[in-house]
Amino acid sequence: MSPLMLLTIAIVLVIAFVIVTYNRMIKMRNQADEAWSDIDVQLKRRYNLIPNLVETVKGYAEH
Repeated sequence: MSPLMLLTIAIVLVIAFVIVTYNRMIKMRNQADEAWSDIDVQLKRRYNLIPNLVETVKGYAEH
């Protein structure tokens, strides 16, 4: 194989590695964003359930 052919193959491999690594990092960032979103949803749900629980306890306390 000629040196030019080896250089071309090496460049293509490096470019492919960079693209795969970049895509993997984007995927991981999206997974982290989704995880934080799930946490926010659960915190909002819990925040909304607390007043309902307080009202239920007040209702039972009146009996």
